[in-house]
Amino acid sequence: LLAKAPHIVHPLHFILPQISGMRSPLMMRAGLFLYDHLAARKSLGASHAIDLRHDPAGIPLVPEIMSGFTYWDCAVDDARLVILNAIAARESGAHILTRTPVTSLAIENNLWIATLGAGRKFAARAVVNAAGPWVAEVAKLAPIDATKPISVRLVKGSHIVVPRISGADDAYTFQNGDGRVVFALPFEKSFTLIGTTEEPITGDPGEVAVTRAEEDYLIEAVSRFFRSAPTRESIDWRFAGVRPLVEDGSSSATEVSRDYQLELRADNHPPILHVIGGKITTYRKLAEAALAQFAPFFPRMQRSSTAATPLPGGDLGGLSFETWLEEFIRANSTFAPAFLGGIARRYGSRASAIIAGARSQSDLGENFGADLTAREVSYLKSEEWAQTADDVLWRRTKTALHLAPDDRARAADRIGAWLEQS
Repeated sequence: LLAKAPHIVHPLHFILPQISGMRSPLMMRAGLFLYDHLAARKSLGASHAIDLRHDPAGIPLVPEIMSGFTYWDCAVDDARLVILNAIAARESGAHILTRTPVTSLAIENNLWIATLGAGRKFAARAVVNAAGPWVAEVAKLAPIDATKPISVRLVKGSHIVVPRISGADDAYTFQNGDGRVVFALPFEKSFTLIGTTEEPITGDPGEVAVTRAEEDYLIEAVSRFFRSAPTRESIDWRFAGVRPLVEDGSSSATEVSRDYQLELRADNHPPILHVIGGKITTYRKLAEAALAQFAPFFPRMQRSSTAATPLPGGDLGGLSFETWLEEFIRANSTFAPAFLGGIARRYGSRASAIIAGARSQSDLGENFGADLTAREVSYLKSEEWAQTADDVLWRRTKTALHLAPDDRARAADRIGAWLEQS
């Protein structure tokens, strides 16, 4: 991902503090050794022990924490990653229909007939059910294998975002008292993202929300480690997601495998593949494995080329993002560098489409706050399926975080009106 989409992926320096009651240093070192050697490292450093009494990474931590480990990983804006993959699919011929549920799956003349939304029908030689938390519900729409239902375990993970914890400019990995791991990550320049919880859920995954108990859990967890810990009153944003895990009978959500499972069903009917589980770090491998399942049915199917293909905006001419950004700013010197850096981090090389023909920000239409212009909102509508103010302010961008609460409401109203008119 760092090579395919360097504009939305960036390296993170992690600190793993040692505190009384945590796993032994020897066990941690063994785990990090495996982490270092299971994959080749091209640009990220290896792990090592660290003396937090003297290293700057120890400044935000309570004085009782004197040692730990450091390692490197990467962070990605998951919402933008989804959008980039959808754009790539569209540019390869896919039709993307957002907010359009599948309402039925039928078989006619050895073809799948999928009914979407208010009655649109599509014929297909194969179906991939990659509905995430709704994978079991979509599977029930298919009139086959009624005796073999798809089984998933739904687990909610909640996060809170607070103003940047003083001195916490690195990422921190903490082992909580219950054995779970909690992260505190630098987020959006001036914030800290804290997560996550693991709560089994039932009911509609689309209705999940962060609870007061989860907020308490996360705040208490980081309070054991940071000198200047956040409070509930300092929470600026909260959000929850749902993990659709493979049901393996484990007694607790923490023990359930994070691996994915592919279930192909094709007995006397066209193939349907159910995708259960999966995560960001293996999403492309999962997709390749899914396509491999269809090879017997489509012998002329071409081999995947995604391993060597940049995601949209990631084609930076072989340059690092930092070097490319310097050239982008130099080529557009009539714009404020901070503005160019913001759109470049979101859109990579495609940021040029947003400022095309303009000489300054004033040429880009209304400023809705935090340098979000009407031109960018129009781009999000035409190129990235944005339909609502929340799509713009929270999903496609995180602009809302950089606005005061009252300004968020005003921006949402103005953006909503702009989307309707444009």
